Amino acid sequence: MLAVVVFVPSAPLLVPELAGPAAFDTEPVRAAVDDVVGDGRAAGADRWILVGASDDPATGVVQESGSGGFGRFGVDVRVRLHDGTGPRMSLSALIGAWLRERGGLDPMEPLIVGRDTAPGDCATLGAGLGQGLRDCADRVGLLVVGDGSYALTPKSPGGERRESAVALNDAIVAAVGDADTRALAALDPQACAAEGVAGRVAWQVAAAAVEQAGRPVVAKTRYADAPFGVGYIAATWTLDDRS
Repeated sequence: MLAVVVFVPSAPLLVPELAGPAAFDTEPVRAAVDDVVGDGRAAGADRWILVGASDDPATGVVQESGSGGFGRFGVDVRVRLHDGTGPRMSLSALIGAWLRERGGLDPMEPLIVGRDTAPGDCATLGAGLGQGLRDCADRVGLLVVGDGSYALTPKSPGGERRESAVALNDAIVAAVGDADTRALAALDPQACAAEGVAGRVAWQVAAAAVEQAGRPVVAKTRYADAPFGVGYIAATWTLDDRS
């Protein structure tokens, strides 16, 4: 059954080798990610499913290589999920594989979804995932990797602070903080694309899986900020075993 959902950002600077010794701004978010991963382990998951978005335009489930590295982000830190071959790992898969090793989230299998997948198709994928987990004897955790808006500060990757990006990111933070699956399901693909939101499809798949579980959820947000102009969230949804 589905036991816990762990939300983390897809931030390369979580990896210390990429951040460098002087990047003090990365320490709070890295500590929060370590905390939510610890919360996920405490929920007693027997295995993990990584839910992330592809880097390139695609729809549906995307097959990627099972191993790769962060070379294109500055330092080729190598990570591995499985023995499969395919196109290079997306950033969300790289982060998931890095956290698998760092946080002991093993075994872990990937579910990488094309970043252009429509909300209805994300809901279908998530509902299928959730139904399969309802019939599963194992306790399963979802590691959901994705970022919010990328135009939250004057020097953000989006080029400037935009109030529309801030409003959208605030709505996403509130939805995750309240375990509001309907609000995440309702995220508009065009608005998310315009504001650089990279986590939409992963959040919508996870939301549908939790809806399918049909159990009460306790939500806990440990971090929600934008140290580099991008919305980062570290949070957990723990599902009630008694229902």
